[in-house]
Amino acid sequence: MKIYTAGNYQVVVIGAGHAGCEAALAAARIGCSTLMITLSMENIALMPCNPSIGGPAKAQLVREIDALGGEMGVNIDKANIQVRMINTGKGPAVQALRAQADKYEYHKEMLRTLLDQPNLDILMAEVVRIDTKAGRVTGVLTKTGAYFNCQAVVVTSGTYLKGRIIIGDVIFDGGPGNQFPATKLSDSLRDLGLTLGRFKTGTPPRISKKTVDFSKMVEQPGDPRPLRFSYISPPIDRPQLSCWLTHSTPETHRIVMDNLDRAPMFTGVIKGRGPRYCPSFEDKVVRFAHKDSHQLFIEPEGRATDEMYVQGMNTSLPEDVQIQVLHSIPGLEKVRMIRTGYAIEYDYVLPSQLKPSLETRAVEGLFTAGQINGTSGYEEAAAQGIIAGINAAMKVLDREPLILKRSQAYIGVMIDDLTTKEMDEPYRLLTSRAEYRLLLRQDNADLRLTEIGRQIGLVSDERWRIFQEKREILEREIKGMKDYQAVPADEIVAMILAKKGSAPLKDRSNLWDLLRRPQVEIEDYVEAGLIPEHDLDILEQLEIQAKYEGYINKQYEQVKRFEKMENKLIPAGIDYEKVTGLSNEAKQKLTQFQPISVGQASRIAGVSPADINVLLIYLEKERRK
Repeated sequence: MKIYTAGNYQVVVIGAGHAGCEAALAAARIGCSTLMITLSMENIALMPCNPSIGGPAKAQLVREIDALGGEMGVNIDKANIQVRMINTGKGPAVQALRAQADKYEYHKEMLRTLLDQPNLDILMAEVVRIDTKAGRVTGVLTKTGAYFNCQAVVVTSGTYLKGRIIIGDVIFDGGPGNQFPATKLSDSLRDLGLTLGRFKTGTPPRISKKTVDFSKMVEQPGDPRPLRFSYISPPIDRPQLSCWLTHSTPETHRIVMDNLDRAPMFTGVIKGRGPRYCPSFEDKVVRFAHKDSHQLFIEPEGRATDEMYVQGMNTSLPEDVQIQVLHSIPGLEKVRMIRTGYAIEYDYVLPSQLKPSLETRAVEGLFTAGQINGTSGYEEAAAQGIIAGINAAMKVLDREPLILKRSQAYIGVMIDDLTTKEMDEPYRLLTSRAEYRLLLRQDNADLRLTEIGRQIGLVSDERWRIFQEKREILEREIKGMKDYQAVPADEIVAMILAKKGSAPLKDRSNLWDLLRRPQVEIEDYVEAGLIPEHDLDILEQLEIQAKYEGYINKQYEQVKRFEKMENKLIPAGIDYEKVTGLSNEAKQKLTQFQPISVGQASRIAGVSPADINVLLIYLEKERRK
């Protein structure tokens, strides 16, 4: 094979899934000449598994990507076929948007955005080698001999690295949806000194809509309100497609149990560990043998396709068994399977080898993002992608990397978890992982992160104008409600309180304090003409800030205490073996993870409070020297 110089770029992004798209757009929008290399132009922004975006913790990620100037929120608003707010019966910290996507439209819209982006080129090829000189990235080589010089590389290869598809006893090399796998890049990463592991994920069968009996299912319609993910998307008013709820039956479970001897999950064929929070259907049947049924959601994959997704039935059972299982489910008795469910095993990079910037510690200028870091989910991938793309650009431009704290964003929680915790299964972000989730709500991501995106260079003038206008409205309305002093004789306020069954005023009170009452809602003020009509997100923000002000202030106090430890930085290159008083386990873990702050060190399993005290004393002695 003849190798030739095919181009010179500042940043090369390998992979064009959700992480790759965000990384490439971020680097290009900041101003770096960027090349994105993909195995297939047709699979850019592919949704090989669930055709949806959002959900608890995931919606928060999408809003944070959007606030920083990313694309996922804008794109799902263009391509959704149903939107719902879930967890509405719970507090605002765990409420979350979830949208069903037209996966073909999602691909087309993202491809159009990428092609229109200045500073960004796209190439269809397979990268087989990443080159370095003196420990720093210098270029990448493709399978056909094209060599691209570059200063930074972002690897976002998803589940393609040495991908292996498993359907019963049928096993073959392949990426998601029977695409070509990436067979050589894993070897190059190992040659660069990175340690790789092996994980497994899976997907359910797809079925023909024409053969589903919806009369035996419960309809799950979308939300009638004009909900949207992006803070800059216009109000959306389009027909929504319903999802449908059904359940497995005892007969379904009997079929699974009778065929465990053919199930790769139980015969030892599958070696990689799968995600605990998204188990295979056969695993659920075995682990929860006392249950007679499990929920299954039948979800459309687009407006122009007959395919429907069987949510809750990830499986690697043989094809004939999958058909039997489907036919045992109410509404699916005569269903026709269009695509077989499968498991896929793939290589991933142990994320403990990463800096909080997502740059590898082994190679300067080499970043990884997405499922290659052992995570699951489109949203987790995209969030890592935008951070890796930003920091690859920062590296090239010799600027400080962007590192979000746990108290700033769910993105910060996720990356901190990845770089300080040992993982034995694919990582999924949950609201329970965030200590300050009342501060990190989906409704206030723009207030938390838009200024950061603007400083980096990702937030456009138009997005900045929209943000400033919203912030000014919020400040004005909060001030107005606090300044409005209601007295017992105030007829308008008395009418509102009486209508809502709330106790009448006995003393002077302002509208802001009255809004804390459980019965009083911000819409009551709008209907009474006390404040103007505003967009839904502004009214929601006002009400949440008022009703949860006490709890929010308590969390801010917790953050202040937390940041004392986060601000105690640990110099690079400490030889922990020479720190007298550290336990042997702490020495080993601190050397392995290389924390950048005392706060981060305190979250590493195996590092005790006593070890942290020893470390603080050591750092103070070094400072005095």
